[in-house]
Amino acid sequence: MSKILSNKDNLQLLYEDNHIIVVNKRAGDIVQGDKTGDKPLSEVVKEYIAEKYNKPGNVYLGVVHRLDRPTTGLVIFAKTSKVLPRLNALFVSKDINKTYWAIVKNRPEKGKDTLVDWLKKNPKNNKSYAYKKEVANSKKAILHYNLLKEMKTYFLLEVTLETGRHHQIRSQLSNIGCPIKGDLKYGFDRSNDDASIHLHARHIAFIHPVKNEPIEITAPLPKDPIWDACS
Repeated sequence: MSKILSNKDNLQLLYEDNHIIVVNKRAGDIVQGDKTGDKPLSEVVKEYIAEKYNKPGNVYLGVVHRLDRPTTGLVIFAKTSKVLPRLNALFVSKDINKTYWAIVKNRPEKGKDTLVDWLKKNPKNNKSYAYKKEVANSKKAILHYNLLKEMKTYFLLEVTLETGRHHQIRSQLSNIGCPIKGDLKYGFDRSNDDASIHLHARHIAFIHPVKNEPIEITAPLPKDPIWDACS
């Protein structure tokens, strides 16, 4: 992974108050610790909070949701134990509106559509397979996409989710012949130089669970020629 990963000095902060912090995740960052032992984004955010507010000892930070390691974009963290269950409830009730941008290899057959599949995860290769009918141990997956832009070689899709399944966008778009740029696991023919994929958590909107006011945040796109063509 050649991309410079997040640290407390280069953290891309998008929003912060006493309850919530939102950052723009870089490709390669893991949101929460895993078997790799690599330093997760959650620990980077804790270091930032400890230094900014001169907090001794352990800093509280609640992980609300995750993004796949090669993806980029908006990640929300809870700064207090009070707000974490409230944010979790917003995700469960689908009262958080999340929009993703994906750059794909082929033009989808329809410019706008809803995809309904049954996804089954294979833990051995950490991959989800999409089926048109329910199979054993599968979960229903629904997403909506809209073709935003046609480029010379690639196509920009805007995606919203009704369900939150493992690798859902990657698997479902691949299943209609539109693998995401750089996503070797789901059928793209070559990797990106920095091991990223062109999937970005672009926009989020919700009612603040403490302040009870609307929050809307848009994550700037990563800097590369393909994303630059989309801005």
